[in-house]
Amino acid sequence: MGWMVPVGIVTAVSASHAFRTWVRARHGYPLDDRPERRRRRMLHALADDGMGTDRSVALLEAENERLTGQVGRLEERIAVLERIATDPAVRTAREIEALRDR
Repeated sequence: MGWMVPVGIVTAVSASHAFRTWVRARHGYPLDDRPERRRRRMLHALADDGMGTDRSVALLEAENERLTGQVGRLEERIAVLERIATDPAVRTAREIEALRDR
């Protein structure tokens, strides 16, 4: 009877993984959502498409530039939100009224 506990645990873990995979597949979610694996799959897909290394590097550089720009814009927005959150309410109200007057 002592062997039933480990077998039950292994069975429960396996069934849980199978159920989660089935739910993800059923609802259209990616089956493997770890970023490093997605990146690796993308690189392999680019290399397998016959595009060549130069084209793959160019595509990755373009994506990197796009993401860098997006991060820069988000940092600017966060800086504005931090300024709004830390500034006195009177100054913020005055700036909002000045914008309305334009």
